[in-house]
Amino acid sequence: MQTWLSPITLEGNLVKLVPLQKSHKKDLLDAASDGKLWELWFTSVPSEKNIDAYLEDALNAQKEGSAQPWVILDKASNRIVGSTRYLNVEAPHKRLEIGATWYAKRVQRTGINTECKYLLLQHAFETLNAIAVEFRTHAHNLASRNAIQRLGAKQEGILRNHRIDPQGNYRDTVVFSILESEWPTVKYSLEYRMNKKY
Repeated sequence: MQTWLSPITLEGNLVKLVPLQKSHKKDLLDAASDGKLWELWFTSVPSEKNIDAYLEDALNAQKEGSAQPWVILDKASNRIVGSTRYLNVEAPHKRLEIGATWYAKRVQRTGINTECKYLLLQHAFETLNAIAVEFRTHAHNLASRNAIQRLGAKQEGILRNHRIDPQGNYRDTVVFSILESEWPTVKYSLEYRMNKKY
């Protein structure tokens, strides 16, 4: 059993990332209902219909060592406002993806996403010694693509017809990455943005 990942709380000025538990079910549904995020056809956000499967999948992947899921706690309100995770973890190759991220509408464009990504990248590169961190998003999710590029990630390519969604639509997946050699510059840029804003 791989032990590269272990549940850990990551904390910044605005947010606290707390390892996901089944007891977070109600708070996650409350957060997702702010903006009815499950209605966005190109994202995977839990709703009443699929919350149990969502939690089960995330926690099973954690048990297998292929993921580490968190809930995102807004420190100002002390409320859960979303979720994120490491996924597609390849411990022998020191690679992982940051994804399955979503936020309640009220905290979008507030600096919370920047700080979350900073904490996750810092932990990946400085504690886990990852050599590369990937980001993947639906080709139609332009807001997500722009946010990933603003982090300093480089687009690697597009996996065409990569997935079939529940409605039978084909998904093109855009792949981005940050390499360990790029982390110092990305870190400096993120810290500059966070310090300037807050």
